[in-house]
Amino acid sequence: MRLEVCVYARRRRIYSEMSRALLVLLLLLVSAGCGGGSSSSGVSTDLSITVWLQGTAGTSNTYTLNCPQGTGTLPEARAACSKLKQIAASAFAPVPTGTACTEIYGGPQTARVSGQLAGKSIEADFSRNNGCEIARWGRLAFLFPAAS
Repeated sequence: MRLEVCVYARRRRIYSEMSRALLVLLLLLVSAGCGGGSSSSGVSTDLSITVWLQGTAGTSNTYTLNCPQGTGTLPEARAACSKLKQIAASAFAPVPTGTACTEIYGGPQTARVSGQLAGKSIEADFSRNNGCEIARWGRLAFLFPAAS
């Protein structure tokens, strides 16, 4: 009986130590992954942003944005780079097919963003044709000067 108690106590101590080690490892992995945004300071973002105020049939304005330098022709480029760090890359994804969106027309404005976002190639089109597209536009409105 005494031997069983010792074996049980030893197993319990081993499991406890393994649990602590696993917890420490998990905390290290979580803290290493905490960057909070789509861009890291060492990864380049080079975007070309074209905005059509009256739809693609009208004239367009094209801007550039280079991060982390905060340069380019986009007004308030530094602020835009800071905001991009806080936004997930999924903000550039299209509205999923089959999504129910309100039938609200937000205007004829359209935009295209292409280039490198945190080192990854993107090409995203934006409009204000319905509630989903308006919300998507709003999340990135700082990239579309004079159109929001």
